[in-house]
Amino acid sequence: MSVPDVDTVTSRERSAKPPVPHAALGVGAIVLGERGVLLGRHQRGTLELPGGTVEPGESLEQTVVRELAEETGLIARTEDVGLLGTLVDHVEDVVRVTVGALVTAWRGEPATQPDERVGDWAWYPLDKLPDGLFVCSAQILTAWRPELRIAHTPAHFTPYV
Repeated sequence: MSVPDVDTVTSRERSAKPPVPHAALGVGAIVLGERGVLLGRHQRGTLELPGGTVEPGESLEQTVVRELAEETGLIARTEDVGLLGTLVDHVEDVVRVTVGALVTAWRGEPATQPDERVGDWAWYPLDKLPDGLFVCSAQILTAWRPELRIAHTPAHFTPYV
């Protein structure tokens, strides 16, 4: 531990024990191509945007790029990721924090990747979205385009300026 100089304000944890985990932070990426928005089918049957959980030390943009490559095989750069805002809801005792993102450029064609839970990637026109969207994906899509008629549980959306 470094010794602070005289003008440095110190900080410390409230307790030696870590807090009880009760929140999940993830991202969902809107990839909009000429044929529509990219959705994949989860093993549990829902259709969803590419995305997933933020890993320690990762920026939100880095998470989008990593998850997009892992799940779809598409290659994007962090500069091509625009963060839309934060959605907050809860499932049982877990606060779910989801950051929506728009990917503006990428390379490759989406394909099912080995050992991923989401695959069968396909493009869906915005005016013909399928039933059975994962609620987080539905929330992101309607935060991005409020005119989309998608039923989902409510979430608090804070847009990024």
